[in-house]
Amino acid sequence: MTAQKTVFDEMLGAHDGLATGGSAFGAGAAPLDARGPYKAFCEWFSGEDPARLRRKAAEAEAFFRRIGITFNVYGASEADERLIPFDIVPRILSAREWARLTRGMEQRVRAINAFLYDIYHRQEILRAGIVPESLVARNDAFLPQMMGVEPPGGVYTHIVGIDLVRTGEGAFYVLEDNARTPSGVSYMLENRETMLQMFPELFSRMKVAEVSDYPTRLRRSLAASAPPACTGKPVVAILTPGIHNSAYFEHAFLADQMGAELVEGHDLRVVGGRIQMRTTQGYTPVDVLYRRVDDAYLDPLTFNPDSLLGVPGIMDVYRAGGITIANAPGTGIADDKAIYSYMPEIVRFYTGEKALLENVPTWRCSEPEGLAYALEHLSELVVKEVHGSGGYGMLVGPAASRREIADFRKKLEARPAAYIAQPTLALSTVPILARTGLAPRHVDLRPFLLVAPDKIDITPGGLTRVALKKGSLVVNSSQGGGTKDTWVLED
Repeated sequence: MTAQKTVFDEMLGAHDGLATGGSAFGAGAAPLDARGPYKAFCEWFSGEDPARLRRKAAEAEAFFRRIGITFNVYGASEADERLIPFDIVPRILSAREWARLTRGMEQRVRAINAFLYDIYHRQEILRAGIVPESLVARNDAFLPQMMGVEPPGGVYTHIVGIDLVRTGEGAFYVLEDNARTPSGVSYMLENRETMLQMFPELFSRMKVAEVSDYPTRLRRSLAASAPPACTGKPVVAILTPGIHNSAYFEHAFLADQMGAELVEGHDLRVVGGRIQMRTTQGYTPVDVLYRRVDDAYLDPLTFNPDSLLGVPGIMDVYRAGGITIANAPGTGIADDKAIYSYMPEIVRFYTGEKALLENVPTWRCSEPEGLAYALEHLSELVVKEVHGSGGYGMLVGPAASRREIADFRKKLEARPAAYIAQPTLALSTVPILARTGLAPRHVDLRPFLLVAPDKIDITPGGLTRVALKKGSLVVNSSQGGGTKDTWVLED
């Protein structure tokens, strides 16, 4: 997809034509009028040998292949696993930019947790008519089994990934809220480790906020949400569906980095009213379970009876305060893209404040006016499934053929409530190392937030996903995008 608008280049400022690739700066050359966050980097880059930079890029790719940083692509006819391309040019944000984003993200996550508590208890936001009752009651992600359940510490979303896009100097928008099992943090950590090894001199020149302590912060945050049944130091474990899951590398990586046990459903059982894991010394109680298994497969006695991935009886133990499940069952409704369209109202309802981070304008196809607009402008819009993720099941109008648009029109007309539509934004660009040197490409950003009963901890940075193809706005790794290290500068 190619945007036809003036876009904001985070290294240079606003320029025309960059969405289609723009002009590149030859390797070893860089603009002298770079924006503040990029000035020191550009000074360094202008003195670099182009051949050395290309060697470093090749070394980084070899490193990722050697340690096995891959992801699975479901439905791909060729390889089951792919390497996510990594670009060695960092995406750089100033301390002031990050401070503004931090305030907005904290406000949003507090509102999401308040919303989840409310809809599983008094449902005041539905009684007030702010969010339509049907949008919750008929939502597959809403779990009636969670009604009245008190999660330990009142926390539903212990780990949140908020996808942000940028269109101007101070114009950041929330593209999606990932409140179930946000992935990608392992790439954030490995990207930084790779850059530290490749370019240590850059980190001595620029004060970059640390991200490597994320596993320690994650464990501390999870332990702070231990259940009432915990009597000593909280035992934390990660529940994985197994090696065939697309994010298995991340599950194993985080367990190793946190010093937590990596378990599958068959490693756990209910013993004495607690969830206990099998060890060489027998069964040991688990206090906090960071689950990377979907709700439907979590407990075959409560949800899908055919599931072999979960733990029979875990929901009974959870309701009784015997274990913390992170993230809590039922949080998926906050991921729903139709609910997303009400987030400005949700933020105001629970905080009494205007949302500091705006949504992307959204048409709800469940409503006659929204459906009519989407059908009339399909070739201009991005249309997404309300429960979709990873770039699957969506239409990117400007990049679609007439046949693709016609086929999608039929799906939209058949199930309008399953979709929302959004305009094609002129996403900001940042430089990548192309064959000819620095060249602009579109990006988004997924920061990771850790929520404990007493605080919200935001790692300074996150996962920057980049559309490596010239002119493309699609950054998802499953759709050919790559990643880069995200630097937040310290004042």
